[in-house]
Amino acid sequence: MCASTLVGKLQLPPAKTPPASTSLRTAGQVIPGVRTTAYTHSEADHLQYGARTAAGTLLKSGSIRSAAADWSIYPLGTVFQIQGDPSVYVVDDYGRALVGTRTIDIYQPTTGLMNLWGTRKVNIRVLRWGSSSRSLAVLKPRAYKALHVREMISRIQSQARAG
Repeated sequence: MCASTLVGKLQLPPAKTPPASTSLRTAGQVIPGVRTTAYTHSEADHLQYGARTAAGTLLKSGSIRSAAADWSIYPLGTVFQIQGDPSVYVVDDYGRALVGTRTIDIYQPTTGLMNLWGTRKVNIRVLRWGSSSRSLAVLKPRAYKALHVREMISRIQSQARAG
């Protein structure tokens, strides 16, 4: 199945507001040398969330896969491919260690696959940028819970003012 068919199957609503720094963010954009790590739902710091993402959906590990990132850099719903990998990834999760970095954490369904992934520098092709407004809608009710959530909110709002 081709990437455009998979993107169509995601059934994500189109971004209502353009992502921050739209002059730098275009569909089809290739971003070289992105640091990636991997995570799984059975890690100690993810157990409380089970197999759910920050967006409230089930973690995906098939031809469409979940990824976590700083939503002020890769907004919720950003869809991308890793060069040389036919899978399509959607940013539907975030993590404290990712905030303030350009690292993308790739979901793996098992600890073995997570360890096999390790840390890699990859080139990604953004198929569709996510939505800063959707990111804020998920993050704002959680602002009281954690500093890293407040940091993402602040960065997204600063980008909107600057844009």
